[in-house]
Amino acid sequence: MRIISGDLKGRNILRTLNKSTRPLKDKVRESIFNLLDHSKKICFKIEKSKILDLYSGTGSFGLECLSRKASHVTFIENGYEATKILKKNIEILKLQNKIKIFLKDVKNLDNIKKEFNNKFNLIFCDPPFKENKINNILDTIYKNQIIENDGIIIIHRNKNTIESFDKHLNIIEERIYGLSRILFIKALP
Repeated sequence: MRIISGDLKGRNILRTLNKSTRPLKDKVRESIFNLLDHSKKICFKIEKSKILDLYSGTGSFGLECLSRKASHVTFIENGYEATKILKKNIEILKLQNKIKIFLKDVKNLDNIKKEFNNKFNLIFCDPPFKENKINNILDTIYKNQIIENDGIIIIHRNKNTIESFDKHLNIIEERIYGLSRILFIKALP
């Protein structure tokens, strides 16, 4: 895996061999950033944004954001091995002053959010494909107002997973890449 663009373009990212962590493929990550940069429906700029990377694994999404000049990334991951590699990636790339890491379960987002000192412009949520309580996490994001009013939530799911989202969430873009479905969502006021 590698950083695709920005200040750290071409730098390698360490990954875990643990099969419980499913890394976001470079092609899918590149497509997400192309849509963020160029889609008229999405209209989002990474530069100076505050990012929340849920189920962050070894951090490829958040690290890509930092390479593209995001001001800060908060990573939440409950896998010890993945978090250890995430910390090593951050150290190698010298990004310690732009991040915060929580070794916690995203399902406890209600409790973790007390430790956030800001709202986020972009939330990336990449749960295990077998995770079926994605609406609970989205409800927590919405009810606790941890996303800015014009913020975007990106969800990575299995393309075969059928979900219905609450009426306060608006899917503005949806793409399929291989087994992956990427949803771009805005919360309605």
